Amino acid sequence: MMMKPMALLLASGLLLGAGVKAPAADETDANTIVERANKASYYAGKDGRAQVKMTLSDGRTREFVILRANADEGMEQKFYVYFMAPADVRKMAYLVHKRPGGLDDRWLFLPALNLVKRIAPGDKRTSFVGSDFLYEDVSGRGLEEDTHELIESSATQYVLKNTPKDSGSVKFLSYTVWIDKETFLPRKAEYLDKNGTLYRRVVATKVETIEGHPTVLETYAEDLVSGSKTVNSFSEVSYDLGLKDGLFTERFLRRPPREVTR
Repeated sequence: MMMKPMALLLASGLLLGAGVKAPAADETDANTIVERANKASYYAGKDGRAQVKMTLSDGRTREFVILRANADEGMEQKFYVYFMAPADVRKMAYLVHKRPGGLDDRWLFLPALNLVKRIAPGDKRTSFVGSDFLYEDVSGRGLEEDTHELIESSATQYVLKNTPKDSGSVKFLSYTVWIDKETFLPRKAEYLDKNGTLYRRVVATKVETIEGHPTVLETYAEDLVSGSKTVNSFSEVSYDLGLKDGLFTERFLRRPPREVTR
């Protein structure tokens, strides 16, 4: 599929997650575990597509399509999100060129204003269309941004503590991620604020295998301070579609490609 439960990947990538089937392994190096989880969460297949229904705490919904394509070499990726409903967000589009180790390029098209807006790197942890997910959840958090520590290993999962190297760039002190040993999909992430208090949680609640890839089909993010919660449900997930690189350009922010509307 496309974005991984925002995905939670160590960054919160639980947003839409797809995994790479892997046998259970007794890894002990935290960085190795995180790298495998990152690949499972965001890199299944060469590309992917999914329809998403987002349900907010107040009952409002958002419906959108996500396209994702991996670079032929390296870890760069491109993401395209197009909103189908309701009317107040219809035709809005979000584009990401993900560059691990560097600064991602992000654009947002606002149809009401006929405006394409560049999203500054510092804005990636703001709310994604008014939900409890963040822009960063869509494409994942850079592995190099945190120090990773394996704090627990059971028969079924790894538990890792992740501490930001630049504490001033985020509002959290650290976050803990629970990773399934069989699929290497992150199943839960919990965030501590600067005072060490738990304030945010992202959980993958439903996983099925699609086209050979363990895939997250439902995930939620909740703000434990305000009590709000957002659920993402994924459908019509498919991989290896042969998506063209030209789909992930600014020209398609104002009009969706047929791969979105089919």
